[in-house]
Amino acid sequence: MPYVVGLTGGIGSGKSAAAEEFARLGATVVDTDAIAHELTSSGGAALPGIVRLFGEDFIAPSGAMDRKRVRELVFADPAAKQRLEALLHPMIRAESARRIAAAAGPYVVHVVPLLVESPDYRARVRRVLVVDCPEEIQVERARRRSELSVEEVRAIVRSQVSREARRAAADDVIDNSGTIAALQKQVADLHERYLELART
Repeated sequence: MPYVVGLTGGIGSGKSAAAEEFARLGATVVDTDAIAHELTSSGGAALPGIVRLFGEDFIAPSGAMDRKRVRELVFADPAAKQRLEALLHPMIRAESARRIAAAAGPYVVHVVPLLVESPDYRARVRRVLVVDCPEEIQVERARRRSELSVEEVRAIVRSQVSREARRAAADDVIDNSGTIAALQKQVADLHERYLELART
C-alpha cells in the first residue's frame, strides 16, 4: 500500500495549486473532485443515476450533468443533496481507492475537500495536510475562478468545517495567503519530508 497524504482545505484555499505542484515534483495525485467531474461529464458512469434521480432536465446539452442546475437544487433541498451524495460518494470512493492502489509515484497526495468531516477518507491517509488562508482570500479566489457570487461562496464556506477545526486536524499546514512562489517553496519542503516518510 503506498504512503498516502490527505490534502484538504476550504473552497478557494488553493488545494488544486498545491496538488499540481506535488504532481510536478513526482507524487501521484488522486483528486476526488476530479473523479466526481469525470463521473458526471458526458459519458460518465454517474449520468444514468442522475437522470433516474432528477430527470433529463438536469443533463446539459453537452451531455454532462448540468452543474449549475444541480448545485441550485441541492443547496435548496437537503434531501436532494443526500440522494446525490448517496449516488456519487460510493463511486468516488471506489475509484479513488483503485487509483491509490495503482499509484506509481513515491507517495500519493489524496485530495479530499471534506477529509476532516469524512471518517472513511480520514482512515485512508497517514497524514493530513491542510492548505489554509484567510476567508476573505478564499472568497475572492473562488469568485474569480467560478461563476459564483460572493454570497454563494460565503454560503459554501459556512457549510464546510471551520478553519479552526481543519487546522486542529492537520499534521502539516501550508499557508497559502501569499504568492505562488511561497506556496511552491512550502510544497517542495513537504515533498522532501514525505519522500523520507514513504521510505521508512
